[in-house]
Parts: sequence; C-alpha cells; structure tokens
Amino acid sequence: METISLKIYDETLRDGEQQAGIFFSYPTKHKLAHLIGQAGVHGLSMMPCVCEQEQELVKSLVIEGYDDLIFAATMMGKQYIDRAKSYGVKRIILFLGLSDRLLFLRDREVRLMSEFQGKTIDDNIPAKIINKIRQNAIDLAVENLHYASKVAGFRVDFAAEDASRADFDYLVQCIRSFSPYIENFLLCDTVGILNPEKSYVWVNDLLQSTTGVALGVHYHNDMGMALENTLQSLIAGATLVSGTFCGLGERAGNVALEQVLNGLRIRFGMEVAGINYDAIAHVTDYIEKLGVRPASPYSQSSQRHESGIHVNSLFSDPKSYAVFPYNTIEVVFGKGSGVSNFQYLFEKQLQNPQPREKYEKMRSKIKSLATEQERYFTANEVVELWKNGIFD
Repeated sequence: METISLKIYDETLRDGEQQAGIFFSYPTKHKLAHLIGQAGVHGLSMMPCVCEQEQELVKSLVIEGYDDLIFAATMMGKQYIDRAKSYGVKRIILFLGLSDRLLFLRDREVRLMSEFQGKTIDDNIPAKIINKIRQNAIDLAVENLHYASKVAGFRVDFAAEDASRADFDYLVQCIRSFSPYIENFLLCDTVGILNPEKSYVWVNDLLQSTTGVALGVHYHNDMGMALENTLQSLIAGATLVSGTFCGLGERAGNVALEQVLNGLRIRFGMEVAGINYDAIAHVTDYIEKLGVRPASPYSQSSQRHESGIHVNSLFSDPKSYAVFPYNTIEVVFGKGSGVSNFQYLFEKQLQNPQPREKYEKMRSKIKSLATEQERYFTANEVVELWKNGIFD
C-alpha cells in the first residue's frame, strides 16, 4: 500500500450543515468536531460569522487545542478577517465567486449602473464590462489576501467559488495573482456541472499553466459525479480535497470524504498520510444515527436552499445556484438564512413586498427561533408566523 501526501479538508460543520433542513445542535457539532479530528483530517472548516453559537463553538474548540485544525471560512472584507482573528484560529479560507455569472451579480459598481438593473450575464453584457468586473474581483481579492496573510498573520487559502464556470484564462490570471499570499487555491465545482474527463483535463491544464501554489478541489454532487470528478482531479495532480462526511451539503451535497479516502485505498492502493482509517466509521456512524443524508442528485428535494448568500443570488439570477430548469427552487429558513430568503418568499412567491426593515426583523427572529428550537422553517410556517404577528 502506497502512502501519499494529500490534504483533507472537512466541511461537514459548515457546508454540510448548510444543507437545507439540517440543524446540528451545539453538543452535536462539538461531538462531530472531535470525531472528525480523531479521523486525522488536516483542516476542519467552520463559519463563525453565521451566528453567536458558531463563534462560541469555535472559541471553545480553540481552547481545547484545536487551533491548528480549525479554520474559518471568511467573506472578503477586513472586518471579517479581523473577527476571525479574534476567535483564535490560525488559518482562514477566503472565498469569492470567479465565474462571470457570479461576478456580474455581485460587483458593487455594476449593480449601481441603471442600464444593468434586472439583467444577468445572459443579457449580452459588453466585453468592457466583463473585463471590468473581472479586474475588480482580482483587486478585491488581492487586497484582502494581502491583509489576511501579511497584516493579520493568517495562513491563508483561497476558494474560487463557481470556478468550473469561470473563464479558463481568467482563472489562470487569478491563480497567478493570488499565489504570493496563499498556500492552496481551491477549485470549486459549486453547482456540480463537471464530468470526470473534463475534471482531469481542467486540473491538468491549470497545473501546466501555473506555478507556486497547490490546487485543491471542492466538488458538489448535483449530477452524481462528485466522487469520480474528485478522483480524476487527484490523478491529474490536485493535492487537496475539500468535502464532507456522508456527502452532506447544499442541494445534492458535497463529495463524501469517506468515499474519497476508501476509493483511493481500494481502487488505487493509496493511503493518505495522517488519516486514521479506523476512526472514519465513527464519524459516519454518528451522522447516520442523526438520521441525515444528502438529497439525491437531480431530485426536486435537492433544489431547497437555506443559505442567505445563495438565495440572494437566486433572487436576481435563477441560474446562479440552480442548474436544472425543470425543477422549482424552494427556499427554507434557518440560522443560515438572510434578508434575501424573506425577500424571495414575499416578492417572488407571494407577490407581497414588505419594507426592508420588516425583512431584517424576520431574519433576526428566525435565526433566534431556529437556534432555540434546533430546526428550520418551511415557507408555509414562515407565512403563518407572519400572519400571527410573531415578526412584529
């Protein structure tokens, strides 16, 4: 059996819990963190900015000696980087969408231009605007990566959200621009559109075109190919895998880490250095006892969305986080939801717009209720709460 040097980043407590309908209580997440740590993964991702409970959990784990294992998934912005520093973690992963679709949706300058109001990247956007939003994103990322690594003193990775839909040459430019500040550049197949052949060629070509930074992969399972896409990317030269145990995650979930690790072991005779293979079953058994599993690829249930960041994009562009036109987007509400979840419900579905301050009250209340009751809420339940004056 060959031993290989491969980094394994676990996202079960962040991306896994973002699966619509999943709520892990504080004790459950604490237990999972310890079980996952015992499995020997090289990083454990959390997002402490989601709520106060997440912050307390991160601080507690750091005090318990997990400061080298825990890293904070962090939005662009010096205020978020500084907050991550206060939690005691030593590594952060900054993320930013790099596909033209997401860049166009989120570019602050373009959003203020009246001629682009209500438009998406499909509306024949001029090349000069595309070039502008691409350069704006590089400038934003470099500024924050520099601050995180050189000023805040973090070990830094970068996650390229929706990289599989990004322009190849632009992606190469980003890797080259970011490499002085980061250790790993994670390629995210955010909406699960890759296939095994393309995954191999894509990673191989990127490695041939860049130097100075390791490439990792973070693949979703919308079309049922996350495992094979990941293995082919590793064969091509990727040196880091980001995923979840049992494949939990948004829509049809992430690549299942136990499948990657055992797939390498059984199919290719490779064991990952540092992994405690006997401890993997303790993690998966515990998750199975919780009664949670990812939605099936292509299914309607895989079109549920809870994350406020994602719903905000879906509000303006249905193709941003949904690749199956024949399925209906379903928004649910929990501790990861934002103002946009309520805006989507009242404006897209009920055609009954409310003032923004109402949405903000609803968001705060639902986060509180979700944490107290350890659950999520359906759209119908939110409407009933609204009718009963709970949000007043």
